[in-house]
Amino acid sequence: HQHQSSNPAQTPLLTMAPLRTIIQRAAPRVASMVTRQQARGMATEKQIFNQIQSTKNIKKITSSMKMVSAAKLKGDESRLAAAASFNSWSASLAGEPKMIEDATFEELPQKTLIVPITSEKGLCGGVNSFITRATKNCLKSLIDQGKEADIVVVGDKGRGQLRRTHGDKILRTVTDIVAPGNFSLACAIATELSAAGAEDYDAICIVYNSFVNAATYNQMYKVITPYAKLEDDSALLPTYDFDADKPDAMGDLFEYMVASQLFHSFMDGATAEQASRMTAMENASQNANEMIDSLTLRYNRARQARITTELIEIISGASALDD
Repeated sequence: HQHQSSNPAQTPLLTMAPLRTIIQRAAPRVASMVTRQQARGMATEKQIFNQIQSTKNIKKITSSMKMVSAAKLKGDESRLAAAASFNSWSASLAGEPKMIEDATFEELPQKTLIVPITSEKGLCGGVNSFITRATKNCLKSLIDQGKEADIVVVGDKGRGQLRRTHGDKILRTVTDIVAPGNFSLACAIATELSAAGAEDYDAICIVYNSFVNAATYNQMYKVITPYAKLEDDSALLPTYDFDADKPDAMGDLFEYMVASQLFHSFMDGATAEQASRMTAMENASQNANEMIDSLTLRYNRARQARITTELIEIISGASALDD
């Protein structure tokens, strides 16, 4: 119970006393509400705003990478066209490439050297995963058929994926490849294959991505058989005369064919890689846009909730003063 005072100077203190009491009583409740909200893990406006800015920065990067890949794709397509013309002679000797999809690999001989061609960099969709999966399926099919197979991996991404499951089958790896490749690179890889004992195998199977268009690429494989393994070499190039010993000349021709086939496969895979990277970066940019829209909606809701809470507090304080 409060007693009235005759001193007018004490009157404002008596008027403000109920408001102070309300604030003191309400403060613990407001603090407990804020604590409960933070305990639920609700993001604050500042956190959501930072997420929006980070996503916008990522979108800038992915958009730039898409444009860079689109520019590189033009050059890769022209190099692929030149490589296809350069390698057209080998089809009559080694045969046409075959689709890996639904392949049984029964035509492969007893001892095969598998050469998967992958990329050095990631962020290019499923380019490398498709090749490593096809290599694993080929290896499994050959083992199930009672045949032997080893692997020489081209590209760092393929090495990383195959080393975890088939490290004992990998003879050599070729990494740190500088793109775009050239015929000198293909000759160097062919030399590595020869050093790995490629001529001791019954066949070399090159697994690679084949470019179709900017949105499509297929997994193909080529089978190259050493001419020394053929029982009758008279069927090879019967209309040509050889100045030197024909088996020696065919051995040199085999090494040149391996380099030519590797060159074409590398150009084909590089073009498919750029096309896949362009598509992947476009999809990443679209996902960033969707995420920005979602975060912006959350940010506006949080801001409106804060404004509404402040208005309620102001109205409640004014009502307490009126009372």
